[in-house]
Amino acid sequence: MLDNMETMIDWSRAQFALTAMYHWLFVPLTLGLAVIMGVMETRYVISGHDFWKRTARFWMKLFGINFAIGVATGLILEFQFGTNWSNYSWFVGDIFGAPLAIEGIVAFFMEATFVAVMFFGWDKVGKKFHLASTWLTGLGATLSAWWILVANSWMQYPVGMVFNPETVRNEMVDFLAVAFSPVAVMKFLHTVLSSWIVGAVFVIGVSGWFLLKRREKEFALASMKIAACTGMVASLLTLYSGDKSAYQVAQYQPMKLAAMEALYEGGKRQPLTVVGEWKIPTMLSFLATRNPDGYVPGIHNILAGGHTTNDGSKALSATEKIARGKMAIAALSDFRQAQKDGDQDKMDASRRTLEENMPYFGYGYIQNPDDLVPNVGLSFWTFRIMVGFGMYFIAFFALVLFLSWKNKLYGQRWLHRIALWSIPFAFVASQAGWVVSEVGRQPWAIQDLLPVNAAISNLSAGAVQTTFFIFLAIFTILFIAEIGIMVKAIQKGPES
Repeated sequence: MLDNMETMIDWSRAQFALTAMYHWLFVPLTLGLAVIMGVMETRYVISGHDFWKRTARFWMKLFGINFAIGVATGLILEFQFGTNWSNYSWFVGDIFGAPLAIEGIVAFFMEATFVAVMFFGWDKVGKKFHLASTWLTGLGATLSAWWILVANSWMQYPVGMVFNPETVRNEMVDFLAVAFSPVAVMKFLHTVLSSWIVGAVFVIGVSGWFLLKRREKEFALASMKIAACTGMVASLLTLYSGDKSAYQVAQYQPMKLAAMEALYEGGKRQPLTVVGEWKIPTMLSFLATRNPDGYVPGIHNILAGGHTTNDGSKALSATEKIARGKMAIAALSDFRQAQKDGDQDKMDASRRTLEENMPYFGYGYIQNPDDLVPNVGLSFWTFRIMVGFGMYFIAFFALVLFLSWKNKLYGQRWLHRIALWSIPFAFVASQAGWVVSEVGRQPWAIQDLLPVNAAISNLSAGAVQTTFFIFLAIFTILFIAEIGIMVKAIQKGPES
């Protein structure tokens, strides 16, 4: 029975990861192209030059193809919370469902309304109204990202709620704390800005293809300049937001930070590992604590406890947290029984015990302290892939801008080839960022509150396995179809 449970959890996680990773192939390009085509259409409205209208419409066509596939995968992703993770949905549905509902009612409705005007309203509405529709479509996509990232950030840093033992649910008490938590704000900035990088690299790469084919010289050069400006600004801001996000991870998810650094034995003045034995002295302590002499716990330190935490208290060991989590679960059971028996005194006593141990509730479902350690190798290397490509893109955009300033972008066939082959690098970096974020917080569905083994639905492993392969086939077909449609649209080029 236990083996079947573990198999079912693994397949459910694999199915959700599959859907999320396919969905994230489309989202960053949508967010990035929305900004670039908005800038191009703004140039058209200001200058009145039909060249900019033609340029904007070409990138808008690619945006539309990508947008349509992204919507399909996103809907399936949200349904899986109810099908595969019903315990999770019951336990925190009052909180987690709120931002997703707002995303559907407000942001997605906004996208759906103005995207129609953007595509079909060129000759039916005025220039300024059409421009507003273009920007509002991009704003709607960005607002969708905001509310989805609010929900995800709450899973990483649960705030603004209390646990109600009478309903066995967490209930929201502070909407603003959930919607504008520091983790949500930084995750939103980092995710959206990095998506602008993906859009910028895509535009430069496709433009490089046109130059390699000696086609659409003016269109390609103009597109590369705007994309490079967008990408450089986004890269520098992503670097800033990434630093802030890493600092938050050190404060709220120290095990994730330890896994990202493969840090088993921590201490003061910890170096930052670049790769292998290449380390930057004291840099990890500075980034994690804003003090080069700061103490950073490693995996073994976190499991053993005893060190001083950020709030000045003594860290409990994993064993102590598990024991207190079991006390919380037992207190909840006692409360429910006392409620059934009508014993108010016992209800009050059980409630007090539950409240004292509720911060460790999720640990009561952990069987072994070693289960609290995420996949270190995967977290370590995907973090370096993300950061490494981030540094590469800063240099890449700087080179494109320099050659543009020197009026030497045309004829640099080596650069155009690099630009074209940089497109998959952008998507790999974007996917790696999400792997770091999600794998690094395992085994938690909600940090410290609910592990994945308690969040799962009561399904058979075979059923989940079957749907995994069905989704794999459907998503792969959609992805191949999208690439084929986009390649044909690119080969056709901008309309005359």
